[in-house]
Amino acid sequence: MSYASRQSILPSSRQSTFGLGGSTSSNNALQQRIIQKRAELENLKQLRDLSGNLATQMAELESKLATLRDGAEAVACVLQNWEGVMSAISMASTRAASTLVPTGKSNGASAEPELPVTLVRIPVGDTDGSKQQPAT
Repeated sequence: MSYASRQSILPSSRQSTFGLGGSTSSNNALQQRIIQKRAELENLKQLRDLSGNLATQMAELESKLATLRDGAEAVACVLQNWEGVMSAISMASTRAASTLVPTGKSNGASAEPELPVTLVRIPVGDTDGSKQQPAT
């Protein structure tokens, strides 16, 4: 039974021993093409790995940007309150300045200046919400 010759990836020196010496140039071209395809495969594998890493980094960046967005919204909320805070400070400072100016009502004796009106009242005492019963 006669077998037909088939192409192999064996080196050309081995094929020449089998009597296929006429096709060494085509085998060299085939060898070169196989080497190129293997290099291309390696490059594609590297590209796949790098693309996966890039996708992971983009997902991390997305979560960090979401955190920054939430923080920016909180900062914007605080900054919106600054106008009210500044006007309250301005009112307190003008009231304090007007109480320190003598009005001429004193008899020459140094009167103590009035304290400014309290802007914020903070309860001092039990903060857990329970009321203490007065002692009888």
